[in-house]
Amino acid sequence: MNRKLPCVLGVLLLASIHLAEAQQTKKVPRIGFLSFVARPNSPAPNTEAFRQGLRDLGYVEGQNVVIEYRYAEGKADRLPDLAAELVRLKVDIIVAQSTETVLAAKNATSTIPIVMTNSADPVGSGLVASLARPGGNVTGMSLLAGLEISGKQLEVLKETVPKLRHVAVLTNPASRSSTGAGLLREAEPAARSLGVQIFAVEARDASELEGAFSAMKKAGAGAFLMIPDPIFQTNRSRIAALAASNRIPAMYPYSSLVDAGGLMSYGANLADTHRHAANTWIRFSKVPSQPTCPWSSRQSSNSSSISKPPNRSA
Repeated sequence: MNRKLPCVLGVLLLASIHLAEAQQTKKVPRIGFLSFVARPNSPAPNTEAFRQGLRDLGYVEGQNVVIEYRYAEGKADRLPDLAAELVRLKVDIIVAQSTETVLAAKNATSTIPIVMTNSADPVGSGLVASLARPGGNVTGMSLLAGLEISGKQLEVLKETVPKLRHVAVLTNPASRSSTGAGLLREAEPAARSLGVQIFAVEARDASELEGAFSAMKKAGAGAFLMIPDPIFQTNRSRIAALAASNRIPAMYPYSSLVDAGGLMSYGANLADTHRHAANTWIRFSKVPSQPTCPWSSRQSSNSSSISKPPNRSA
């Protein structure tokens, strides 16, 4: 028998042991996913887009990455506890879907990176110091078309309803985001050029929606714009139904409102921003000593689109 054979076998055995130990001790990434809305019965399109973004990068949920989902069920007061729970789980990153969720996560941790999937005004909302140098542990997507997009939404509404004179703007005055005020401000010049008057109608929660539509009708609104807000997103089916029953044409910020029965939308492609969040996580994981990176901007033609199904008046 070759005397070298036992040595070779011993080396191979030790190598296989070390390899097995390395595989056992390899850390599986853990992602926290914080959402304002209710837990869906089936994967929501935006959530699935985020998962697809991970798969495109070689990460499959349940195999080499773990995602911890936390849903506030439309209740803002639940967000701080849910964010704190993700911090206690020691997730590697927190993906947050709205200004409210990011603020909750930001208050819960100053060290775990936080990626926001969409924000029209991250600086004005106090999420970051600037887009070029966010500072802190928050980064993500800036929908820079967001504040200017209200003018285009008015144009499309005017084309759809040529005799339009009065447009209500559905907004949530209790929102911690500055988006509503910014969109109203940006819409005013476009409204003047189109010969349209705009006015705000407020709803702080679901219980005030019916009253908001009554106010629209009383004021003679020929159509309305909806400001992006988690409360409205959570109650999108009810809003579409109220618009239909009151026969008020509507322009929504996201296509999910059209899917819920609304007339049309013009706004950001949220599936695109969720896919991009996966890329942002990879950038964080490759440079752990630098927990922030410049805010990303989505201004391409793929990021804003019109959804307008036929035979709808809501």
